[in-house]
Amino acid sequence: MGFGGWMLQEGYMFHLGFLGQQYKIKGKITDLIGEKETAIFYNKWLKFHTQKADIDSMASWGFNAIRLPLHYRLFTLSVKEEPIKGQNTWLPKGFEMIDSLLNWCKQDHIYLILDLHAAPGGEGNDLAISDRHPDEPSLWQSKANQDKTVALWKKLAIRYANNTSIGGYDILNETNWGFDDPKDTRGTTEKRNIPLHNLFIRITKAIRSVDSNHIIILEGNGFANNYNGMFPLWDKNMVISFHKYGNFNNQASIQKFLDYRTKYNVPLWLGETGENSNTWFTNNIRLMEKNDIGWSWWQLKKMGINNPLEIKEPKNYQQFVDYCAGKKITLSKVKAEQILNSLLQNIKIENNIFHKDVIDAMFRQPYTTSTLPFKPNTISKNTFIKAVDYDLGRNGFAYNDADTASYMYTPGVHTEGNRGHTYRNDGVDIKNDANHQPYVFSIENGEWLQYTVSVNKTGKYRISYLTASKNNGGMINIFNNDKLFLQNLKVENTGNNTNFEASKTSSIFLKKGVNKIKIYFTKGGFTFKGFTLATE
Repeated sequence: MGFGGWMLQEGYMFHLGFLGQQYKIKGKITDLIGEKETAIFYNKWLKFHTQKADIDSMASWGFNAIRLPLHYRLFTLSVKEEPIKGQNTWLPKGFEMIDSLLNWCKQDHIYLILDLHAAPGGEGNDLAISDRHPDEPSLWQSKANQDKTVALWKKLAIRYANNTSIGGYDILNETNWGFDDPKDTRGTTEKRNIPLHNLFIRITKAIRSVDSNHIIILEGNGFANNYNGMFPLWDKNMVISFHKYGNFNNQASIQKFLDYRTKYNVPLWLGETGENSNTWFTNNIRLMEKNDIGWSWWQLKKMGINNPLEIKEPKNYQQFVDYCAGKKITLSKVKAEQILNSLLQNIKIENNIFHKDVIDAMFRQPYTTSTLPFKPNTISKNTFIKAVDYDLGRNGFAYNDADTASYMYTPGVHTEGNRGHTYRNDGVDIKNDANHQPYVFSIENGEWLQYTVSVNKTGKYRISYLTASKNNGGMINIFNNDKLFLQNLKVENTGNNTNFEASKTSSIFLKKGVNKIKIYFTKGGFTFKGFTLATE
């Protein structure tokens, strides 16, 4: 699992994608509360964001490695800040953070992979991922920045050469640069990649001069996917890392890398992937496991539903977002401090929202089509089951939805999974009502949801469903244990799709023990909030 957002903030992680770089976020905070208070804020951020409880939780879920994105400024000064040109001032903060994390990792038998995510000067034209300032020399435009990068890796290797909890050195994240063709801003069509190749060799020599133990992980240009000019490799203990986002999970999508593995006898690692739906996660992991490729997800926590942990928005956070966006808004220092202090509390794992559906999709669903209850549903006299609490499992087994994933980097495909982007990360579309209660919307013909319920006594039960619709066209079938019980139940017009009303009750037969009730949407076009089961 990648630890994005801890040592290096990217704007999109906190609904600040329009700002992008961390230094811009920091600048806005400084404008609001001052330099001293901003420094205190960031020290607390580094303390609270990732703690031992995060590592313990990851171990309990099944993770055995962490990829830690490093920001060079936690370890050394920038080139222009150095008091003596050409020398390196080493800062203790970053090293101390790694030491502490390594101690937690050792206790939980988890490897730590160091990933230089923000190199001196920045390694690409995607500015946010390396916190790059576009008006200053990049890594590729400054020998001094390259020298500092090499020196940083040697310093790290000296410190951790004999540490057996270190899994490897991921020496440069996602270069995206046009070396021969400046118009190739993403670096996807470069044919030679000579500066990248040369810097990799320099870093390797520096590491190997002090550390012959650890794996060196390479990432090509074009966001770790362009390996032109990288072969043959120059060290016997290397791994090729590729990154995978928003494309199909089929053999063709990874065949180029499988060919590299065969031709050059080098292991593969899917070093970064994710930012999608549970269905996409499951299918991606199935593809990797089938091809004997290890994987590292992105990321543990941020604002949003497609990670194991979700950071809740603080009260009035939108005011801070609006201020950062340059909107005409008055935000006092006191109010800003309240919002930011709440954010500091919300980043702690004990205050995060745990998305068990994401973990289930990653660790259980790749290996089985069986389903599990999302929540325990024991039927008593009058039990309401929320629409959004359908079973955990794959699409087509726990639920059926026509649009289950986002293919944002696949031309001509415009799907996104959960269009409401709340509560769960499956394909089912979920929104919150005015009282922040979730419901299912954008229901299409043939979609369905399954609910596992426990019944203490065999017999007839009354069932009614809570729906809203602006027309009379909706139709529902109800199955129990795959047997059709109720057919062509009408969804009444309630005036609009947010005015929920309970249907008339019908009778359904349930056996003692586990029952799997399927709400099948024969004709969609309405919204669904849940159903009630009651004893007759």
